[in-house]
Amino acid sequence: MEIKKSDKIYVAGHLGLVGSAIVRNLKSKGYKKIITATRKKIDLMNQKKTLNFLRKTKPKFIFIAAAQVGGINANNIFKATFIYNNLTIQNNLINGAYQAGVKKLIFLGSSCVYPKECKQPIKEDYLLTGPLEKTNEPYAVAKIAGIKLCESYNHQYKTDFLSIMPCNTYGPEDNYNLNTSHFLPALLKKIHKIKKKKETKLNLWGTGKPKREFIYVDDLADACVFFMNKKTKEKVINIGSGKDKSIYEISKLVLKILNVKAKINFDKSKPDGTKRKLLDISVAKKYGWRPKTSFKNGILNAYISFEKN
Repeated sequence: MEIKKSDKIYVAGHLGLVGSAIVRNLKSKGYKKIITATRKKIDLMNQKKTLNFLRKTKPKFIFIAAAQVGGINANNIFKATFIYNNLTIQNNLINGAYQAGVKKLIFLGSSCVYPKECKQPIKEDYLLTGPLEKTNEPYAVAKIAGIKLCESYNHQYKTDFLSIMPCNTYGPEDNYNLNTSHFLPALLKKIHKIKKKKETKLNLWGTGKPKREFIYVDDLADACVFFMNKKTKEKVINIGSGKDKSIYEISKLVLKILNVKAKINFDKSKPDGTKRKLLDISVAKKYGWRPKTSFKNGILNAYISFEKN
């Protein structure tokens, strides 16, 4: 089922990294009836209020980009917060969507749902084939529950709920709080500080050896809108760039892109996280979707946005 320009579309989490990019993408394609709501207007932790909101606004399509997110440090410290809040928000939205008669829904997952020691590149059917990375296990478990909830509603109620699994995402409206952010926004903030204060050392966590794959957020948003308009046999689809580099290589590359010189020091007492998680994006490519933004352009766009804000 394709989205008509006159259809109501609700973007949950519209102020966040992914949600704001989905709104930008929808507006650029001429969709007029985009529903957004701040926490003051709708508390997604409240089941009754969430259902009432959906019944009142009557969206035909929903993008679930609302979630409690963070890097290794935040995931490791706030385990209870991450699992409880994410389970509650997604349960209220997915069940509410079914009860409110929503035609199609996209649930945003994460590449961390896949096993820690996973065969590379990671295919969608590797889900639940091994133990998870311990540092973000509660968050991953919540996301897996969301995937399975969508899958179960499709089976029992014949809904059309799709789960998108993105790799590490970056871009405008990212979280740059060093206590809770992911690697790349933290890296940009640290490099910005070096640039402004004319420092010479870039201090990072771990060994620098783990490999990571990144996608620019507007490419992810494009994939979300693309697949909302596609009928797919698969109900879990990986979205990524199809390329990965080590943390050390990425750090060197970002320094070069931003024209900053600094010596990289790694604190090996800090955790590395998963050694590698490169997604197999062959299913997405089969339907005709591909990422468009180069890493260099993505980093420059993200940095310009960071400086402005």
